[in-house]
Amino acid sequence: MTEPHAHLYGVMAEFDTTEQLVEAAAKARAAGYKYVNAYTPFPVEGLPEALGFRRSNVPLITLIGGLLGGTGGFFMQYWMAAVSYPQNIGGRPMNSWPAFIPVTFELTVLGAAAFAVLGMLALNKLPQPHHPVFNAPRFALASNNRFFLCIEARDPKFDRVQASQFLERLKAHDLTEVFDE
Repeated sequence: MTEPHAHLYGVMAEFDTTEQLVEAAAKARAAGYKYVNAYTPFPVEGLPEALGFRRSNVPLITLIGGLLGGTGGFFMQYWMAAVSYPQNIGGRPMNSWPAFIPVTFELTVLGAAAFAVLGMLALNKLPQPHHPVFNAPRFALASNNRFFLCIEARDPKFDRVQASQFLERLKAHDLTEVFDE
């Protein structure tokens, strides 16, 4: 059912339990495969470690957004109160920083939240309305009760036959070659 112009994205294995999936992911990483992805209907404990995920950069992006938002909010108020439209109210200095605290805090939170959401979307390459694994015939079960592991063809160690044999040895329920059409 593949078109002549379709190219292989990877080999996908279906597993019945989370334990089988975590074990298969760990064995795939131990065998030297670098581009391995798992698809599950819910978060699975131990799976990120088995896949070799590294720490996310979202906290750093959030910190940068908060610092930029707070700094921008403070200097925006300073510019308005002391430079652009100075008014001496109650004998206070033009740049009375205690008055700037509420807006500075709010813009810190706004900047951090906006950067966190946009950073997460960018790091996860979202939105992604189509992904090659959606072409796999049984992949719809990934949102119900099945667990999938895919070794991608871009992996330097990938060989179609060897990857299929490797996944068969892991007692996969079903094996599918995934094509990017």
